[in-house]
Order: sequence, then C-alpha cells, then structure tokens
Amino acid sequence: MYDKLFTDQEKQLEQQFFEFLHFPSISADPAFRPELKACAVWLEKYLQESGFSVVMWNKDDAPVLFAENCTAGPDQPTLLIYNHYDVQPVDPIDLWESDPFAATRKGNQIVARGAQDNKGQCFYVISSLRALYKQFGKFPVNIKLIIEGEEESGSKSLPAILEEKKKALKADYVLVVDVGMHNPTTPAITLGTRGIICFTVDVTSSNHDLHSGAVGGIVYNPLHALTEILASLRDPNGRITVPGFYDQVVAPSKDELKNISLDLDSKEFEAEFGCLPTGGEKGLSPFERGWLRPTLEINGISGGYSGPGFKTVIPAKAVAKISCRLVPDQDPHVIGEHVKRFIESKEAPGFTVKCLVHEGSGKPVRTSPNSKLVQALAAAAEGVYKNKSAYIYEGGSIPIVTELAKAAGGEVCFFGLGLPSDKIHAPNENFGWDRIKNGFVIMCETLHALANASRKF
Repeated sequence: MYDKLFTDQEKQLEQQFFEFLHFPSISADPAFRPELKACAVWLEKYLQESGFSVVMWNKDDAPVLFAENCTAGPDQPTLLIYNHYDVQPVDPIDLWESDPFAATRKGNQIVARGAQDNKGQCFYVISSLRALYKQFGKFPVNIKLIIEGEEESGSKSLPAILEEKKKALKADYVLVVDVGMHNPTTPAITLGTRGIICFTVDVTSSNHDLHSGAVGGIVYNPLHALTEILASLRDPNGRITVPGFYDQVVAPSKDELKNISLDLDSKEFEAEFGCLPTGGEKGLSPFERGWLRPTLEINGISGGYSGPGFKTVIPAKAVAKISCRLVPDQDPHVIGEHVKRFIESKEAPGFTVKCLVHEGSGKPVRTSPNSKLVQALAAAAEGVYKNKSAYIYEGGSIPIVTELAKAAGGEVCFFGLGLPSDKIHAPNENFGWDRIKNGFVIMCETLHALANASRKF
C-alpha cells in the first residue's frame, strides 16, 4: 500500500526534494544565515501543510523547527523524530561535477550538498508523514518533530532550548534519522553512537618565524615539539597513554554483543576507501575498534611553510587539531581534562604548550535491541529490503542526542539509509532515489507497527 502511495506522487516528491536541496543552508558560515532561515521557512510551510502545528525556536539565528500532531490520543505512544536541515560547506568547489545547490539526477543518484546528510533522510521522513496525513487525515501514533539548523556546527543553540522546552518535547520514543547501513541490501538499526570531545593544541617558541640556518639547532622547533607530544599520546599497540583515559570505560555485555553484527569485509573496505582497516588498538577486530573502544585521532597539523618550492624557516608556532571518540561510560568533560592536563604537562624550556578543549562535546549513547521502536523499525525495514536487519553501532557522534533524550524522557533509537559511498561532507555528495522511496515506506510501516494493535488505522 505504501509503495503505491509513493509512486502515485513520485514526480511531485522529486520536485519537492529538489526545492529542499536548493537552499545553501550552511550553518558554519554566518554569511549563509539568510539562506538557512529561508530553508527553515520552507520546512515550516511543508509541515503545516502536513497536519502539524509548527513553531520556530531560535528564530532570529539558526531556527529550530518544532512540529507536533498528537491527535492519536493518550492511548497511543508519542514519537519524537530528530533531523537537521543545515549542511556542510561545499569546499573544494572545483571538485564538484555540478552545482552543489542545483540538484542533479544521474540515473538513480541525486547529487547535491545535503542529498544524504541530512536533507535526504529528513525528506523521506517528512514526505511520508505528509502522505499519511493527506491519505488518512491522521497518524497512527502521536508525532513530534525537531529539525535543527546547526548540527553541522555543533548544535550550539540547541542545548539551552532543550532545557527550556522539556514539557513540549516529552515523548515515549526518540528516533534520530541521521545514520546509515553497511551495504545497499542489508538494512541496519543503530543501537548507539560514540561520544566526542575536541581539542586545539598550540605550541609556540618564538615571536616570529626564524631562519633555519641561523638558529637551527639552537631553538626548539615547535613542529618537532608538537610531533613529539602527539607521538606520546599512543603506545606501539595503539592504546592511548593519557592517565585515566580508560578508567570509565564499561565493556558491553555478552548479551549486548550477541545482537551486534561485527563482520567487516576488508576487501570491500579497501575498495571503498583505498586503505586497509589496520588502525587503532591491536588485537581487536575493526568494528570492535571503531564502535566499542574509545579513540584519540589527530585531525590536522599546521605550521611553517607547505606551499610550492621551499622556504627554510623554523615556525614560531605549530598547531594540531585532535578529537576523541568516547564509549560508555566516559564523560567528555572528564576526558577533556585528562587530555588537556597530559598535553600541557609536556611543556619544556624553549616552548610553551596550550590545549584548548572545545565546546560542543557529546556523551556516548546506547539503546536496547528489545525496544518496541527498534523492533518496529527492524520489521518494517526487513519487509522493504527482504533481508534481516542488522544491529550495529555508529563510530561517529551526534552530540546533541543525549540531551535530546534527557529532555524528552524517552528511549532512543537511530535509523538511516546512508551508505559509505554517499560522499557526505565531500564533493559530489549523493543519495539514491530508491532509498528515498524505501525510507518513505519504512517510516509509514514503522508508525503503523508502533501503534496499539487494537486501534484501527
């Protein structure tokens, strides 16, 4: 039935999706604030026409849309769905094969910034809700939506809003539609994400760049000092050497692990990413390292000269960007202090070290495979894909989720149809139109399954 509901309006849905993708809703750059707000207004109208009452929170900056339709009544559960409408910057623009904000269809693939992350996944949610409302005039369960405009820049405004709006957000279940699956034929239900904390490390030795011939061997080169510090953060077996780093780590139980699909095809991984899955702690499988263990990664190093030709300088300053992914029960603030203290303890005569702990951290999240929402999603996805749903974890982080779940007071589940080949955050981001349809049908079926079995719909 829901397949037909989609195909009957497919051309119109494609047009609506392209309109949604047209907005350059980049949250990281203040220059795009007008476009961010215009995208929020488009969503507001779309949801109002889909049977929802809609309010905008944080209206004067990066609007957060809150929509609700609770006409299913108190006998039915309330589901709060999270998406975001902001997108990453498009740089490097010269690597795009088409205008990133003029969506292009290449066969089954829709190419545009945000095609997958997160406008594509958001669109199959809101379009399915719109279709259900147009068809039946109601929903099988009570629905609330929160769609924010700053996820790609750390959800800076949302924590304070969630604290203030707890009453409005109250729900039995929280569904975060912003993740993916490992391959195109096996749907996945994500039972948790890792937390995150980020740092900037500054190493300084002089008040200006110096001539490497005149003072080389005399001054302490900040790049040497920085790389020595970074090298000291992990031992030869890949374990993080920061004192206290592992103190809060709680290993998953055997009961949890029996439900999780930890298989990784190394050849497929190498074909997709052009590298081998050999990083992290030795003696563990790739997904154990990527899902169940914490990490400390160097995300970037800068200092001195790296342009064409050669410039023989000793830089005045060297900078590194570092991030840690965290697992239960690691607290990002505790880990942040441990890492900062360890790095700054490496300061020595001849150079200074400063470690900035960034805002926008997030705690790890776990949910039970026995949740009614998890079971409803798994059954719906299996019906569409004709393949058993895999239960997985996500190595990445959605920092706002713990605060969202706390405000709503409901069980959390993650779902999405993203694939590693979608090139999110990169040039030529894309999303399959077949997955728009599959997501549409899965959402319709999930709401039906979650409703009270005795209720007619």
